[in-house]
Amino acid sequence: MPASRKTPAALTPVPGGAAHDIEQRKKDHIDIILSGQAKHGLAAGFDDIAFEHNALPETDFAGIDLSTRFLGKALRIPFLASSMTGGPQLGGRINMSIAEAAQELGFAMGVGSQRIALGGGVNHGLDKSIRRVAPDIALYANLGAVQLVHGMTVDDAKRAVDLIGADALILHLNPLQEALQPGGDRNWSGVSAAIARLCEALPVPVIAKEVGAGISVPVARRLADYGVAAIDVAGAGGSSWAAVEGRRTSSQEGRHLGELFRDWGIPTAQALHDISTALPDMPIIASGGIRHGLDGAKAIRLGATLVGQAAALLPAATQGTEQVVRHVGEWSEALRIACFATGSATLEELGRARLR
Repeated sequence: MPASRKTPAALTPVPGGAAHDIEQRKKDHIDIILSGQAKHGLAAGFDDIAFEHNALPETDFAGIDLSTRFLGKALRIPFLASSMTGGPQLGGRINMSIAEAAQELGFAMGVGSQRIALGGGVNHGLDKSIRRVAPDIALYANLGAVQLVHGMTVDDAKRAVDLIGADALILHLNPLQEALQPGGDRNWSGVSAAIARLCEALPVPVIAKEVGAGISVPVARRLADYGVAAIDVAGAGGSSWAAVEGRRTSSQEGRHLGELFRDWGIPTAQALHDISTALPDMPIIASGGIRHGLDGAKAIRLGATLVGQAAALLPAATQGTEQVVRHVGEWSEALRIACFATGSATLEELGRARLR
């Protein structure tokens, strides 16, 4: 555990103007993602992996078991609706659509950043209303790790968990995005020690998550030492938050830098393989460029327990619960077919399926 024990000042309320700016930023994020302008040029790496086909599977398709357990909670399918938004009015509809679908299908849900709600701003559905429509799902709160050294306390993190009745807290790590974001938090000194203190004090597990640049093995080892219970590799290959921030700025220099770092990061498949090999007992979420259930099957074969989608799920989430159910149902069907065509009756067997 890091030696520093510096305690940050209490989280100050987000002023109305600042809250509005944060909401507008998050609305911009959604618009840019939906427009398709922010994709990594770097591939996630799953096209380089192929299962060996099993022409005699000896498996009943209808009996294939896609259930799993993650951080002590049972899930009917190994899918995570990854953290998307905690800001604009649209966020409330997105959250409710995903929560209702998660309750129906039995998958996990991570909410967007709760910083505005904790600072006294409107919560846009990031409250116990999620639990009213989805009492049984695995639900994860979400805060930025860098905020631990910019005013957020352990008590604030506990409030974020209590606000939605969460089963765990996601701490997102986004140094590249912060470096490129106008007014972003560029001072990350002391974040490691703060993560360790939070893991020790928080009554629910902590999940460390990147936002599209991946997590390396040395960083994963440090996070494990700090007490993090699971890692979401969130690698390169999906949305590039460098490109998102580059698109948001009116500065020519900012746009140039956003494009320069568009393809920065560790591809998802590589980060997943490396961390699962180095830390075989660490529960891992694979996200970042997951397009469909076949990518999900490959991710499970490489060591993931859960597979997350954000940008790929966002269009369905903006349209309502029925579209989310349809999208995730199609994802699950592709995963089931991959199990069948490899002769895997369970996800555990899929994790040992032959590759060519």
